[in-house]
Amino acid sequence: MDSFEINKIIASILLVALLIIGISKISNIIFKVNKLENSAYKVEIPDDTTNQITESKTMEVEKVVDISALMALGDMNHGEKIFKKCSACHSIEAGGGNKIGPALYNVVGRKIAAVTDYKYSKALVDYKKNWSFEELNGFLIKPQKWIKGTKMAYAGLRKEKDRASVILYLNKYSDSPIPLP
Repeated sequence: MDSFEINKIIASILLVALLIIGISKISNIIFKVNKLENSAYKVEIPDDTTNQITESKTMEVEKVVDISALMALGDMNHGEKIFKKCSACHSIEAGGGNKIGPALYNVVGRKIAAVTDYKYSKALVDYKKNWSFEELNGFLIKPQKWIKGTKMAYAGLRKEKDRASVILYLNKYSDSPIPLP
């Protein structure tokens, strides 16, 4: 390739660049857009107090759950399938020992952090409640959010049917299952 061919290539690249710039300038002249003096739509940003009120109302809504309607969604066979995820860390059988997590036999109705030969996180020890249907439901949604500081590193169960089914399954594995609400 001689120098004349190289000059033609460079010239064509420069010509394309100039055409793009020229077309851009000409289109700006032809299609002039005037900016608005005022915004057509104003976005009002709430102050922090309004935001805090909204967050507290959201938390109240999350806590108020019709547990009897939720438990009606549950299915024992589905709970057994879903519990297979839990069985990697928890045992459910009577006399089953602790694994990574505590044994869950008799868990429904039991005091939180009550298994004596398991070392719970400080957050669970300080929680001072019982594993009711409501507490289990809230905890299974997202353990880290329900009891901040828990060691349980599980994302949670989003679907209501999954949570209700697991709670039914846990309730089955008890010396005296609690009657459903």
